[in-house]
Amino acid sequence: MDLFDRLPDEEARGARPAPAANRPAGGTPLADRHASGTPLADRMRPRTLDEFVGQAHLVGPGKVLRQAVERDEIPSMILWGPPGSGKTSLAMVVAHSTRAQFVPFSAVVSGIKEIREVIAGAARLRQASARRTILFVDEIHRFNKAQQDAFLPHVEAGTIVLIGATTENPSFEVVAPLLSRARVFVLNPLSEDEVVALLQRALGDADRGLGAARAVVDTDALRFLAALGNGDARVSLNALELAVQSVEAGADGARRVTLAAAQEVAQRKTLLYDKAGEEHFNIISALHKSLRGSDPDAGLYWLARMLAAGEDPLYIARRLVRFASEDIGNADPQALAVALAAKDAYHFLGTPEGELALAQCVLYLATAPKSNAAYVAYGEAMEDVRTRPAEPVPLTVRNAPTPLMRDLGYGVGYEYAHDFEDAFVTQEFLPGGLRGRIYYRPADRGLEAEIKKRLDAWRARRRRAQEQGPQGPGPQTDG
Repeated sequence: MDLFDRLPDEEARGARPAPAANRPAGGTPLADRHASGTPLADRMRPRTLDEFVGQAHLVGPGKVLRQAVERDEIPSMILWGPPGSGKTSLAMVVAHSTRAQFVPFSAVVSGIKEIREVIAGAARLRQASARRTILFVDEIHRFNKAQQDAFLPHVEAGTIVLIGATTENPSFEVVAPLLSRARVFVLNPLSEDEVVALLQRALGDADRGLGAARAVVDTDALRFLAALGNGDARVSLNALELAVQSVEAGADGARRVTLAAAQEVAQRKTLLYDKAGEEHFNIISALHKSLRGSDPDAGLYWLARMLAAGEDPLYIARRLVRFASEDIGNADPQALAVALAAKDAYHFLGTPEGELALAQCVLYLATAPKSNAAYVAYGEAMEDVRTRPAEPVPLTVRNAPTPLMRDLGYGVGYEYAHDFEDAFVTQEFLPGGLRGRIYYRPADRGLEAEIKKRLDAWRARRRRAQEQGPQGPGPQTDG
């Protein structure tokens, strides 16, 4: 028995599914779903494109996805968007608006065996009735490369139309051959007004929603619940249901939800953040670039976003230490000490007290003079090491602990800097092929401005000495 054998009889025989207006997304009768305690967010899933809220750039009049649905020419696609933006709902509406068979599939609980069963059923259905099969794969990013590759020949042959849903960037999480055979549609977080519209619809719907509860929600409470989900409609809808259930009916039988009642239900705002996914890198990038751009206010905001979402504070501390060297360097050498101290302070104090040390560090780094000279200099030196021959150390600067080594010229001609004026010598220390190579170019900011003056003077003296020729001991050969 495969997955198709477990579908309702009329669908297994190839019969056309019931019209979308009479059939709930997901397949369970509405009355049963309500009675069985199905969450409000699931009960209120849209049944048609006209009921779908948000993503007007995809399903609005004349838009690409709506036209494909109306022509019954659904392409394989990847729906990429944040949680609660309507990926699953849109897939169900699209599928139920066409003559195609719809098979939902979860990447969390299914593997290659189940994929093969689905493909075999789709092939039989296509041969028996010429009907296509739309295979909806939720969280497709959880499939590994081999599992994703298993879809390829069947998508190419038209055996299935694949609709994948993911919260992760498909560029990184979907294999390139599959990505090239599917359209990527980007779903945006729902706006607060769009979520309010969904909440109001749920309040007025006596069949699937909360209309029978005679709920009255104050405007400020409705706005609070809409903002609570941070663009995730499911969070806001389920919080609304909980808020309505938590208040007693008045003498008139109505349940009034005030702002205080809504706040009591919502213990903590849901933040879009995945410590292993793209949003993690988006926000740490925003923090790093805010500091580089000398914006302490933005730096504090992104720090707070990461901490509130549960990021490891020591990960943030490590990034701050990196920033101190990469973007400040010797323009303010104290920045590295501050970042290391913030890391130690958090390690010593923990949460929440230690988070203030991280905030103090963010403010210091954002307002410090900036220079990436050390970062660039090290990168150039490393590039030379990787790409150029490994030349021998000049004899003049080699260690000479034995008579034999001294007889071979090790250390001969070395000039001890402290024996010279200003403790400076014009001697060269780089190998012959790199003589005169400059890596470090200090900025004209902070302490590096002083370093630059000193270094420019030293380099000028060294150039003059080279132009005048060797003084004292003759030139030494390498090797």
